[in-house]
Amino acid sequence: MTSKRIFAARPGDAERWVKAPVPKGRADARIFTARLTIDVTPALRGRIKIAAFARGLTVADMLRELLERHFPETDGGQP
Repeated sequence: MTSKRIFAARPGDAERWVKAPVPKGRADARIFTARLTIDVTPALRGRIKIAAFARGLTVADMLRELLERHFPETDGGQP
């Protein structure tokens, strides 16, 4: 038996999809987290880890701060 993986279709209106409320029965939106996976070279990964260690942070915390600075919350409009 062959099992085929099915992926969700891309939303037609990404902005509306991102801002959609969390369905009932799901985790509270304020505490909900999602894993973000990116591909980086081993050399870049090493530089990131060294920078985080030098700052006394975890890589995850350092990258969260970086992303928050570059993508601040807005009043509903585009930055």
